[in-house]
Amino acid sequence: MVNPTIGELERKISQRVSSLYNEKIGRRPSQIICHFFDSELVISLEDSITQIEKTLLESGHESLAEHIRTLLDKIIKSQLKIVIEEVINKPITDLLSNTNLVTGRTGIVVILDQLPEVRNPESIPKVNWKNLAD
Repeated sequence: MVNPTIGELERKISQRVSSLYNEKIGRRPSQIICHFFDSELVISLEDSITQIEKTLLESGHESLAEHIRTLLDKIIKSQLKIVIEEVINKPITDLLSNTNLVTGRTGIVVILDQLPEVRNPESIPKVNWKNLAD
């Protein structure tokens, strides 16, 4: 089987993250940007908060909205890790995420021990060749 390109992996991760958010919180982010940088994968999600969170914020219940988002992020985090590991076929060292309820954006940084095997590793910005699979 031929290895995918880095762009194909980024698109597949974006699609799987979109599906996960739809399944778990009932809405897909309006936009997902996904890029590998050396031994990191960065994912940005636009419009990732739920209508309930928006309603709580608008009615002055910021702490409850933040608590709900913290719980949702915690639930989604373990499943995000599984989804990404399935796509890249490599283990994840760490996954960091945060959602800004004011802007509705979620940022995810995935730390990898080793880059996935791709046809075009030279397309990964700032690639450190020691992080490539042997």
